[in-house]
Amino acid sequence: MTMFSEPRGKPPEPAQGPLKQRLARWRIAHERKLVIALPYLWLLLLFMLPFLIVFKISLAEMARAVPPYTDLVSWADGKLDIALNLGNYLQLLDDPLYIEAYLQSLQVAGISTLCCLLVGYPLAWAVAHSKPSTRNILLLLVILPSWTSFLIRVYAWMGILKNNGVLNNFLLWLGVIDHPLVILHTNLAVYIGVVYSYLPFMVLPIYTALTRLDYSLVEASLDLGARPLKTFFSVIVPLTKGGIIAGSMLVFIPAVGEYVIPELLGGPDSIMIGRILWQEFFNNRDWPVASAVATIMLLLLIVPIIWFHKHQSKAAGEQV
Repeated sequence: MTMFSEPRGKPPEPAQGPLKQRLARWRIAHERKLVIALPYLWLLLLFMLPFLIVFKISLAEMARAVPPYTDLVSWADGKLDIALNLGNYLQLLDDPLYIEAYLQSLQVAGISTLCCLLVGYPLAWAVAHSKPSTRNILLLLVILPSWTSFLIRVYAWMGILKNNGVLNNFLLWLGVIDHPLVILHTNLAVYIGVVYSYLPFMVLPIYTALTRLDYSLVEASLDLGARPLKTFFSVIVPLTKGGIIAGSMLVFIPAVGEYVIPELLGGPDSIMIGRILWQEFFNNRDWPVASAVATIMLLLLIVPIIWFHKHQSKAAGEQV
């Protein structure tokens, strides 16, 4: 190799033109925005667009047509006519049935979430502190019921809770009761069904939080003289608060609009908003009122979602 020859190795890259350089700079500057735009586009198509359609129907009037509601905007005789009907929302305020359905749905969802927390936290603790060989089996047992059909699992509880079902026969055999208990088609059966169905959604986030827990802080609390119970509520619970809140949201939000469990396990007194929606949509075919009911329910559920988002953002800021 002479002194004028090019060094061996990787050949020099060809110079990029002005257009390619601009495209490269634009891609680097907007690459993060493009990545974030995909989930936002997904939310826009699968959440905002359906919500706007439901909100539009809620402002219409019931009609004997296909679809069974009037148009909000019409053009006749060279004039644009906009007809907005707020009577559907006023009907929800005037009729105590809808208010009772909202309150009972929130009550069932709240109590069921609390029961899932009381049952799920010890279960998640047991799974997190089990042997590695046993941990996977326990996690499988938690997730395994979710592999079967939701409807089949609810029907199975009908067989367990009925008067001559497994539970009553077992209690009669033990001599605890003299006659079968009436559990099926009551609010108690609804609570049992909701807790059973949504318990894995509480266990898994808490289990994840417990596996990431810094147990040196727990040992430090015990070494400083704190009792185990005080250590649990003062150290462990605050450090796993993110998992508790995430599990509570995963249970509370779908439980508010639950329809299958109150319909199959509940009785006439189980007036939840999911059953009201079904009756208005399919029995009464009053789509505007049903859409108004759904809109109010979504607005109620947005409140805990915003609170959860603020808590997650605050927790992320504290970690940084």
